[in-house]
Amino acid sequence: MSEKKIIAVFGATGAQGGGLARAILNDSQSEFSVRAITRDTSSAKAQELAQMGAEVVAADIDDAESLKGALQGVYGAYFVTFFWAHFSPEKEMAEAQNLAKAAKECGVQHAVWSTLEDTRQYVPLTNNQMPTLMGNYKVPHFDAKGESNHYFTDYGVPTTFLLTSFYWENLIYFGMGPKKDAAGKLGITYPLGDKKMAGIGAEDIGRCAYGIFKKGPALIGKTIGIAGELLSGAEMAQGLTKALNQEVVYHEIAPETFRNLGFPGADDLGNMFQFYRDYEEVFAQSRDVTLARELNPALQTFEAWLQENAPRLPLD
Repeated sequence: MSEKKIIAVFGATGAQGGGLARAILNDSQSEFSVRAITRDTSSAKAQELAQMGAEVVAADIDDAESLKGALQGVYGAYFVTFFWAHFSPEKEMAEAQNLAKAAKECGVQHAVWSTLEDTRQYVPLTNNQMPTLMGNYKVPHFDAKGESNHYFTDYGVPTTFLLTSFYWENLIYFGMGPKKDAAGKLGITYPLGDKKMAGIGAEDIGRCAYGIFKKGPALIGKTIGIAGELLSGAEMAQGLTKALNQEVVYHEIAPETFRNLGFPGADDLGNMFQFYRDYEEVFAQSRDVTLARELNPALQTFEAWLQENAPRLPLD
């Protein structure tokens, strides 16, 4: 059997990268092997990947030199950055540039860059329908990734640009799940109006990325938008009601109200939801559920995701 082609997986101990690493490692017939890139090779998640058969390598996306060693000899690489670790668009863009430059220098033949829209292409800074944040952004955690796309094209890295969607895991970890009101009734609260939001299980992002690597050169230079399902707030509430066996209602609020909720990143997320609402044709319609299922036949609907994850929802 010929030697397997190495895929370097950044964020291998996180949601997206972990999903990709597991998808490859669980496929005994895969043409690829996994080089899991992490800052801490001794972490439980890194050790779990090593036990599954991954090569675990230490590197830091803020350290350009460490990236060259991590990418030496690989065929492909999955690149993802995590804005919420530092809340700095400039830092995220510097990290993306480091990744693209190292990919070029190491001769990566297929990069998949996990990205999002630069919302300023649709809502210019001069447009006051939503506030400008940090002096230069509308939705900072979107805009930094979208603006960073050019590093991969400027350096000539063979890249597939993967547009991700709203993680349903946000209902578990990000405080966006059902909450009880004063009367004890569960509800979800988003400034979405009646628009549909593209959502996905985080594990499925990695599985879709695996599908992209399997398709190979045919998807280089393409932008691929993925979702598990497109749902309104009311439809999400219906799904939660069924899964939890108790009524969950959808409360619509104004983006401005959400922006002022006071938790770190509330203004960024308020603008994000407003972008989902006001530019549904941009965000929702650029995510193709059929294509996502073609890349990942195990793609979960919201109902299927809830069957597995409803017990993990913190109902307070």
